[in-house]
Amino acid sequence: MTLGDKLRSLRSVEGSLRGLGRAMTQYELAQAMKREVGRGLSQAYLSQIESGARPHLTHTTRELLARFFRVYPGFLVDDPEGYTATLQSELRVEDAKIDSWLFAGAEQFSGDPELSDALLAIAQEPDSRVALLLLAEILRAPGLADRLSEVLQPGMKPSPKQPDTSRSDSGHPPPEAPN
Repeated sequence: MTLGDKLRSLRSVEGSLRGLGRAMTQYELAQAMKREVGRGLSQAYLSQIESGARPHLTHTTRELLARFFRVYPGFLVDDPEGYTATLQSELRVEDAKIDSWLFAGAEQFSGDPELSDALLAIAQEPDSRVALLLLAEILRAPGLADRLSEVLQPGMKPSPKQPDTSRSDSGHPPPEAPN
């Protein structure tokens, strides 16, 4: 991945984290850096970095971008020839996909702050896959979700129970019982 690709990716993540529902523009990035870090870069300079016209950063620029995006300064370079992201384990790749899905869901349901916050809380867990699997087991255990809700959220009215027809009508078989 080139330095320009990394910067575009960081702008996208930052826009998502700030609730924009899109990547931060180069202009928004320049303004946010001035406000939050005390120094900024021009939109034109950011454009040159992303286009590859400036393939190398000065030490000061690299430190400034790293501080703003909260990344290690060594990340802000072109990846070496032959480097591939497939060096990560398959589970880490899957966890990243799950986190991305959860962040997108939090944005999609921003009108429901409780649901949005719940999705963000799961995404921010070190292993969101395990958190989701645990939630599934809690929901499968008869009465456990209701008991936990009474303890963790006393006084909250339970949701009205509706018949569970989702599994029979979905065309998908029910999950297998654990061994």
